[in-house]
Amino acid sequence: MQDGQEPVRLAREGGDITDRRLLRGAKTRAAVLRQAVDIASLDGLTGLSFGRLANETGLSKAGIQTLFRTKEALQLATVDYARGRFAEAVVDPARTAPHGLGRLLALVESWMVYAETPLFAGGCFRVATMAEFDSKPGPVRDALLRDHREWVGSLERELRFAVSAGEIATMAADQVAFQLDAVLCATNTAFRIGDTEAADRARRAIEGLLRPA
Repeated sequence: MQDGQEPVRLAREGGDITDRRLLRGAKTRAAVLRQAVDIASLDGLTGLSFGRLANETGLSKAGIQTLFRTKEALQLATVDYARGRFAEAVVDPARTAPHGLGRLLALVESWMVYAETPLFAGGCFRVATMAEFDSKPGPVRDALLRDHREWVGSLERELRFAVSAGEIATMAADQVAFQLDAVLCATNTAFRIGDTEAADRARRAIEGLLRPA
């Protein structure tokens, strides 16, 4: 064997082992978070525990705890995971619509599908968890509030585009965005209690807010 060959081979093997471990860790983390968002949408973020996740995923409690360390870290990771899935289901599909009324309505329709289908076992993740932490300052509340503001801000931005384009009447975009979000949150609750007319009621309410120019 020529000088230098063995160290190179060992280094490659060590890198492969590290890559496999990282891949296993990423798969385990994703499996845990998929279960965690469903639990949180039903029972809140305080309902999460390493033991419960171990029971429901078939993974070891110690392995899950190694990944997340603390319950707060698990909660924050769950919020981020839910945020990513929300973006994939609601925000990304609407990007093909033009800014203004077209994209606003696309966001609303994507949200309807997201809540009515639903993507998470308990319906809208944000609606299920915001009330739980609205009076509990800290990193988890901050993360939930960030997502809330980002969503309402998206609605407000498209309302401003729609007003500028003459698609709808001049309005206080921040106020109407607040009202749109309130309608959608109430619609989520209606879906959860089996109101079969919830989607139609929501669309009529939204039409009433978006007055033609």
